[in-house]
Amino acid sequence: MKLSHFNFELPDELLAEYPAENRDESRLMVLNRKEQTIEHKMFKDLIDYFDEDDVMILNDTKVFPARLFGNKEKTGARIEVFLLRELNAEQRLWDVLVDPARKIRVGNKLFFGEDELVAEVIDNTTSRGRTLRFLFDGSYEEFMDVIFQLGETPLPKYITREVEADDRERFQTIYAKNLGAVAVPTAGLHFSKQLMKRLEIKGIDMTYLTLHIGLGTFRPVEVEDLTKHKMDSEEMIITQEACDIVNKAKAKKNKICCVGTTSMRAMESSVSSQRTLNPYVGWTNKFIYPPYDFSIADAMITNFHTPKSTLLMMISAFCGHDLMKKAYLEAVEQKYRFYSYGDAMLIL
Repeated sequence: MKLSHFNFELPDELLAEYPAENRDESRLMVLNRKEQTIEHKMFKDLIDYFDEDDVMILNDTKVFPARLFGNKEKTGARIEVFLLRELNAEQRLWDVLVDPARKIRVGNKLFFGEDELVAEVIDNTTSRGRTLRFLFDGSYEEFMDVIFQLGETPLPKYITREVEADDRERFQTIYAKNLGAVAVPTAGLHFSKQLMKRLEIKGIDMTYLTLHIGLGTFRPVEVEDLTKHKMDSEEMIITQEACDIVNKAKAKKNKICCVGTTSMRAMESSVSSQRTLNPYVGWTNKFIYPPYDFSIADAMITNFHTPKSTLLMMISAFCGHDLMKKAYLEAVEQKYRFYSYGDAMLIL
């Protein structure tokens, strides 16, 4: 398939600037692949589609406040620094993006807050990419405390409003545990404590893996031939405990549901030749697009994605391209809210 197959008209007003007031009261579109049907529900109705011993796999990565604003030495120019990846904890080395990049050269120093934090540019990595060494005398815990104090929730650029205090809680799943993501696994944003409890009481198993989402997930595809697109690598962890729960459910033919494209990508990155899930600690750059034969999950929860995105391509591969196109046309007509703070879709 080609990039142009994943284009559609998305009105700007459908890009959600704020989340639903209550997490589990966003809208839910339910697609049934076998029946080729579309239903319109609330997210908390999700429980009606699952039974005892079914399994949901969730990504427990935790978003850190990755966006910093500093000033360049001498000129005082305001510079945005987006923390992408910690390269060396001991040396305080980070892979970052800077904006405006043309002003930032190797050897420059950047000052953050009331000079609580200073960083030196030690390498150029890409046109906007730099390697920074933070000059900080305290412990690692104290350093991260300062990052959390000075850093801003990394809302996507399409959200045009200023970051607000509530975003630190709402741009995070309630089960977030392992710090390392610069973007939230958005399908998980709809789960409330009440819904999680109701799912538990019904006997639905919740198990977790970790995939630390980087900006590469949202990098635009710039080639018409999808086979030539390269995904950025992202760090992931799948435990033996998660594998045991998933593989037991698969053997018993219970429903296995991936919560989000990141959970799906992580699972599909660690499948055995017998189509069971293996433990894994490492990195993945797996790119899933049609046609693709999924090995484990038979259901998926996801948000509504933007045109030509790699996330939309995975959805197309999972639910079938024609049903995906039909669902997205209906989502636009019915004014579903798109992207990180938007509504959800359940594919059965």
